[in-house]
Amino acid sequence: MARHYLDHASSCPLRPEARAAMVAELDAAGGDPGRVHEEGRAVRVRIEVARDQVASFLGVRPRQVVFTSGGTEAVNAAVFGASRARPGRAMVAAAVEHSAVREASVRSGTVLELAVDGAGRIELGHLAELLGSPPPGGVALVHCQWANHETGTLQPVGAVVAACREAGVPVHVDACAAVGHVGTDLGALDADLVSVSAHKFGGPAGVGALVVGAGRRFEPFVVGGHQERARRAGFENAPAIAGFGAVAATLAAPDRLEREAELARQKVAGLLDAALVIDGVALLGDRRPEGRLPHLVCLGLEGVEAEPVLIGLDRAGIAVHSGSACSSETLEPSPVLAAMGVDAERSLRLSVGWSTTEEDVAAFATAFAPVLQGLRALRT
Repeated sequence: MARHYLDHASSCPLRPEARAAMVAELDAAGGDPGRVHEEGRAVRVRIEVARDQVASFLGVRPRQVVFTSGGTEAVNAAVFGASRARPGRAMVAAAVEHSAVREASVRSGTVLELAVDGAGRIELGHLAELLGSPPPGGVALVHCQWANHETGTLQPVGAVVAACREAGVPVHVDACAAVGHVGTDLGALDADLVSVSAHKFGGPAGVGALVVGAGRRFEPFVVGGHQERARRAGFENAPAIAGFGAVAATLAAPDRLEREAELARQKVAGLLDAALVIDGVALLGDRRPEGRLPHLVCLGLEGVEAEPVLIGLDRAGIAVHSGSACSSETLEPSPVLAAMGVDAERSLRLSVGWSTTEEDVAAFATAFAPVLQGLRALRT
């Protein structure tokens, strides 16, 4: 049976450019990039080329890019650095933030919950209240995702950063779901800390970056060496870094990101055309295409829970994800959807990417209604 992958928001298949760069690095003479011998210097040069490529794509200076093992480590590093710089102060985060953001913040101390609207978008008025009347001791860090990982809703990230800057409060932007899918000029944004993950847009798994605002300093989360200008210890994953850089360079080509976004919107429109004609299926999050990520949609499913729908589609050869409850690790209601005031246990997330074909869209259109209707029939 042919397989059809519609879960790019979880992990996007490796792009050919990344694979080629990684193979070249694996075939090269290995060396410690921290050493002065020729072998070490050669690896160092290739790492710095990749850093330049990532920085250029993100609109920042190379020295602002700190390579990490992925977005989760970048988030934890941001929280750790902010909590050490402002000990005892609270953090501000909405319930729609990724679990890495929420859990790292809770471990650091008090967390103030930032309100969101029915689309999962941050309420700027509530942020102003929190910044205007902070808790005793003040605020250590405000979190704002660039776009929601379950619904695709784009956040008013520029307004959040501006409000935090005026209040003199550091801000961390989780851009893992957004980078590689929409324009993310981090230089213009000027946030204090931004987390990025390579595998979300076709780079290799196991590498990401924490982008540090110009002139900002923070205490490193991972210690034990002087790598990454003493901001993240550990032997650099040169093949993964090379793949990260290659994908960044590919997407930095003129109009490349815009073209891919338009193709993604067209494929998502085809998925929605097949889904929204069925009674009891609704689009969650921002309903406007311009208000959400181009490659991702979340559907509310009336009358049936997520897990059997996922299993039914998987048996039909289609890989999707639930925006609500079901994964290989947990089976819990989604705090994102609960914060939006919608059913947190009955949803389906569909996401496309660079390798998605019209056949993938057609396969979903053929299988979705029979799977959903069959499950509803069992219920009755």
